[in-house]
Amino acid sequence: MSRAALVLAAGEGTRMKSEKAKVLHRICGRPMISWVLDALQPLLEEGLLERVLVVVGNGGEEVKAELGERAEFVFQEERRGTGHAVMVATPLIREEELLVLTADSPLVTAATLRRLCLLHEAEKPAVTMLAATMDDPTGYGRIKRDGTGAVVGVVEESEANPEEKAIREVNTSTYVFDWERLRRALPRVEAENAKKEYFLTDVLGILAAEGERLVALMTDDPGEVLGVNSRVHLAQAEGAMRERLNRRWMEEGVTMEDPSTVYIGGEVVIGRDTLLRPMVILEGKTVIGEGCTLGPGARIVDSRLGRGVVVEQAVIRDSELEDGVTVGPFASLRPGSVLKSGSKAGTFVETKRTVLGKGSKIPHLSYMGDAEIGEGVNVGAGSITCNYDGVEKHPTVIEDEAFIGSDTMFIAPVRIGKGAVTGAGSAISKDVPPGALGVERNRQRNVPGYRDKRAKKKEAEGLEGDNA
Repeated sequence: MSRAALVLAAGEGTRMKSEKAKVLHRICGRPMISWVLDALQPLLEEGLLERVLVVVGNGGEEVKAELGERAEFVFQEERRGTGHAVMVATPLIREEELLVLTADSPLVTAATLRRLCLLHEAEKPAVTMLAATMDDPTGYGRIKRDGTGAVVGVVEESEANPEEKAIREVNTSTYVFDWERLRRALPRVEAENAKKEYFLTDVLGILAAEGERLVALMTDDPGEVLGVNSRVHLAQAEGAMRERLNRRWMEEGVTMEDPSTVYIGGEVVIGRDTLLRPMVILEGKTVIGEGCTLGPGARIVDSRLGRGVVVEQAVIRDSELEDGVTVGPFASLRPGSVLKSGSKAGTFVETKRTVLGKGSKIPHLSYMGDAEIGEGVNVGAGSITCNYDGVEKHPTVIEDEAFIGSDTMFIAPVRIGKGAVTGAGSAISKDVPPGALGVERNRQRNVPGYRDKRAKKKEAEGLEGDNA
């Protein structure tokens, strides 16, 4: 039995009040349509699906750019409803069955879609639809049944009368159709409704009137079929997805002291026995090794951390930290930072495109940019690389076992040799040879009685002002 999936992603999303295509709004760091395609991927791998088609409309090029080769695309130039979207895709469908779902239902799972496909395969009705029972069905089409309990159709809320609106069993806009029967019914769908749209749900009534059998599969989790049509729905989906991701990682051996304050992106990977303390945010393609301690207050984006890394109250972006690295508190690692095993970037330290060697330390109050720092180096407090001359960035190289005195300024390009020392308060603009001491200080001059002289001068200036 051949089966294709058709993802409806052309909706205008007017309630989002956004210039961006609705399906590109992000949930846990990823566009909501990506979550839908993730749910379809296991079915492709298992042979329950042959391919995936996505119907796009406004913002379609951006959707295509986001998904790349994950799907085939159909452009719905004139958006006239869900039924019209399927009509537009009709020439491209060659499979015997069609799984139809919407791109604004990011919480749907592969397990539920699998159950839907297998039930349809076993029962062989004209359509198998995913249903849910909701305490508040507002916004959803209501499922209509006859006296025997058989499904006879769906009425959209905009067309429902008060009695129909009281129905709590709702349609989730997810179906498996027998394609031949759907193809024959589509031309009979009319846009005779308040929205002047072609509703795919009208096909259900047409099929039932012809004596075809409609089957409904009740979802185990109504929250799974939440449709995102507004910013409020987006926040609800974000919360539900975050809770799902956090539970998954806790089940994989990650400890969270307060899961309600932990934010984990959909592409993040975390090793076992890692502790996530409150207010940890992990984003992008971040990979966390085993046995790390992160937080409180850590944001890590598109970075890779080894085993046993400790990060407290810090921001790390596009960086790599090897095993046993310590960062923070109040540190900022900007893109291109590489901290080798056992190194430390401490309190109020900032790095950018800098390699910090094994066992080296920048304990506090320093900035290292465009720097290559060897092994066993200690950088004293207040030291900075003056790497930008207003036109170009220049490198600073500090070789193994150098000792950097507090408040050293490296006027790049400059090299500090192995085992060299810089004197505190020095502005180093020339290379320091290995083992040498580099000192740059003007001679200190003390002015006796300066405080009294200044006070007398101010008093005299005041008297002159009074006499003016």
